[in-house]
Amino acid sequence: MTPFHLDPTAKVLVQGATGRMGSRHATLMKRYGTNIVGGTAGASARRDDSDIPLFANCAEAVAATGAVASVTLVPPLDVLRAVTEALDAGIELIVSPSEGVPVRDAMTAYAMVKERGAHWIGPSTPGLAIPERMKLGFIPDVSLKPGSLGVMSKSGTLSYETCFRLASRGIGQSAWIGVGGDPVKGLRFAELLPYFQQDAATRAVLVLGEIGGSEEEDLAAEMTRLGFNKPVFVLLAGASAPEGVTMGHAGALIQGGRGTIQSKTRALRDAGAEVFTSIESLVEGAARRDV
Repeated sequence: MTPFHLDPTAKVLVQGATGRMGSRHATLMKRYGTNIVGGTAGASARRDDSDIPLFANCAEAVAATGAVASVTLVPPLDVLRAVTEALDAGIELIVSPSEGVPVRDAMTAYAMVKERGAHWIGPSTPGLAIPERMKLGFIPDVSLKPGSLGVMSKSGTLSYETCFRLASRGIGQSAWIGVGGDPVKGLRFAELLPYFQQDAATRAVLVLGEIGGSEEEDLAAEMTRLGFNKPVFVLLAGASAPEGVTMGHAGALIQGGRGTIQSKTRALRDAGAEVFTSIESLVEGAARRDV
């Protein structure tokens, strides 16, 4: 697999561009500045009211436009088909915002993406962005501000609120990547860390995590392995969740002593991160560090 990177000028397709969500967000992403070069639509879809070129499939679109990235704005049961089509066309970066993708489909998509050496963000992600340059997905503009904070998040709504408050304090983002909260998904925190390590625009990293799973512990191990030397701020959601209550994210499962707020906090602090359990304390902590 090639190292993950973000090119704000990359040519982007929207799969499902004539659907209600696809057409709306294709327009919004293009208006934001994203280099949307086309979209895919079913044979029976109307094509005369789209402001982007429409193609029958990804192969046709890639041949005509040279696109290297796609956003799969399709229903959850169609995500596997969309990812397969994108990979077959040579797409290198796929962003899948859909929630409710079947676990078996996600496992199949994950295996195919790894085999092809591509990168997959999602499912259940608000997308990714480089503020004022490109946005793939539906991160709200009011939370986006150019800056030096690299953001990785499991939760869309938590990241919107946190980054909005930080932006109000003058702290913006170098890049924002929503990894999603599903147990089976594409890129995870640890796999994105090398990107932020080498990115000159990133002076510090913000991680918005939660109880359940081992993703934050894996991130801590990768920080140690890399000798990561930029400040890392972590907000862990779910500290007050009562035992036995199902959390909203499918990945918020605690097993074998890993995934608890205590185990994550211990691992992250041992790796050098500052860990917070409220938005307010995190915003104050980041402001004190002048990131």
